[in-house]
Amino acid sequence: MPRFSKVFMSKNCFHGLGVALITPFHSDGSIDLSALDRLVEYQIKGGADFLCIMGTTAETPTLTSAEKQLLREHLVERVAGRVPLLMGCGGNSTAAVVSELKSGDWTGIDGILSVCPYYNKPSQEGLYQHYRAISNASPLPIVLYNVPGRTGINMTAETTLRLARDFENIVAIKEASGNITQMDDIIKNKPQDFDVISGDDGITFPLITLGAVGVISVIGNALPHEFSRMVRLALKGEYASALTIHHKFTELFKLLFVDGNPAGVKAMLSEMGMIENQLRLPLVPTRLTTMREISAIVRELGY
Repeated sequence: MPRFSKVFMSKNCFHGLGVALITPFHSDGSIDLSALDRLVEYQIKGGADFLCIMGTTAETPTLTSAEKQLLREHLVERVAGRVPLLMGCGGNSTAAVVSELKSGDWTGIDGILSVCPYYNKPSQEGLYQHYRAISNASPLPIVLYNVPGRTGINMTAETTLRLARDFENIVAIKEASGNITQMDDIIKNKPQDFDVISGDDGITFPLITLGAVGVISVIGNALPHEFSRMVRLALKGEYASALTIHHKFTELFKLLFVDGNPAGVKAMLSEMGMIENQLRLPLVPTRLTTMREISAIVRELGY
C-alpha cells in the first residue's frame, strides 16, 4: 500500500518520493544487474514510495529493445510489489506509442509516464490529440510528463487541465517546466482526483507547499532517506523542518545537473561506492571539477 494513499484518496498511487531510477553499467558498457539490485534495495529501505523506471534518467534512449525488456522483467521481479512501478512509455510518434501500449507486457507495472512529444513541436491541440490516443489505448493509469527543456514544447496549464477533465485514466502530471505560476494554475484548477508531481528536485519543497503530492526525483537515487524525510515533512505541513533539509541540498541540486543528467548522480553514486561511473554515449561523465565538488559533499554527508 503506498504510504500516502490514505491521506490523498485519489486514483493516483504515485505520491511521496518517487525515484527516477538510473541504469548502472559495467566498464564494458553492459548493464550491471547486481548494482541495480543494490540500488533498488537501498532506495526502498531508504523510504522511496515508488520507482520510476525506463525514464530519461535511466538513459533509456541508449538501451536496446532486448535490454529494455530485460530491465522491466528484472525490476518487476526484484521489487515484487513492495512499491508501485511507474514506467516510461512515450515518444514523438503517436502511432508508435499506441502500438507499444497495445502490444506490450505490462505485468507488474502500475502506471505509465508519457513524455510530451519531442522535436516535432506539435500545437496544443496536437498534444491533446496525442494524449487522447494514448488514453484510449492504455491499460494502465497515465502520468503526463511536461519537460519543455528536453522536448522543445511546453504543455500549457489549459491543455493539462483539459486532459485531466476529459480522461479518467490520466491521473497526474510530472511537471518540469520550471514555471511555478503554470504549476500553481494547474494545482488551483485541477479536478480533485488529478495530481501534480514535481519533476525537479530543487522545486519540490515549494511545489508541495502549493499542493503537489510528491516528486519524481534524481537525487533520491543517492539520498533516499534524507530526501524522503523532506518530502514527508512537507506533505504533513511541517514546513520549517522540511525547509531545513531542502536548504541542506541547495548546492547539490545544482551540481547534479550542471554537466547533464544522469552524469551528476552517477558521479555521486560512484563516490559512494555503489556503481561504476559509466554512461552511454552521447552522455559522458561529469567534468573533473564537478566531480571534486561532488566528492567533497559526499564526504561532508558522511558517505
